[in-house]
Amino acid sequence: MSDILTIAGQAYSSRLLVGTGKYKDFAETRAAVKASGAEIVTVAIRRTNIGQDPNQPSLLDALPPAEFTYLPNTAGCYSADDAVRTLRLARELLDGHDLVKLEVLGDPQTLFPNMPETLKAAETLVKDGFKVMVYCSDDPIQAKLLEGIGCVAVMPLASLIGSGMGILNPWNLKLIIESAKVPVLVDAGVGTASDAAIAMELGCDGVLMNTAIAGAQHPVLMAGAMKKAVEAGREAFLAGRMPRKLYSAIPSSPTTGMIGS
Repeated sequence: MSDILTIAGQAYSSRLLVGTGKYKDFAETRAAVKASGAEIVTVAIRRTNIGQDPNQPSLLDALPPAEFTYLPNTAGCYSADDAVRTLRLARELLDGHDLVKLEVLGDPQTLFPNMPETLKAAETLVKDGFKVMVYCSDDPIQAKLLEGIGCVAVMPLASLIGSGMGILNPWNLKLIIESAKVPVLVDAGVGTASDAAIAMELGCDGVLMNTAIAGAQHPVLMAGAMKKAVEAGREAFLAGRMPRKLYSAIPSSPTTGMIGS
């Protein structure tokens, strides 16, 4: 494909990134990921076994790292220190893997990002050689600060994690997209295929989701729908939509040269 997503120098044909939590078992996880077409899968180091417990099933068997790019994340971390420690552990478990997703949460009710701690953790991780994709608020200034630190992608929330409320503030997302020099991916809040399509139509470089697929009544079917939605939204963005014209109807067919006129 000529239209590829490039993150930290690596090219990907899919612009859909998916999480690996909340499925009934690893078999369903694999089926959903395959249906989504995703090449990057994110894994919560504190909640998913990727070798920490050799006596339990490992996600690495269901989704081999040779087949997918792993994106370890810091879900469940509420301080910069915890997030840094978690990703250093992930690097050890994954043989030096350095592409990571940073999220530092503010409280357990909303899971809104704690931006001062996020900035602090991002600075430490970048200095430590990590390639940091970062979950953040939909604040253009905060996103620019994270880019300035050296994060390889910024990932503003569309709405609260797991809420399924869709994109609540498209205007802020547009401001972030227009000023960013790194990929911008919507992270959190997508509920259904139309939300993913809208994110891509706005000009986002990609979408990351978990609950929207894993929480659906038929996760594998929803994964396929999300794949199509991201692709359609991207194509619509590249095509360029017609301008909006309030009270200015234009016939689809020409009015000149009509038969019998």
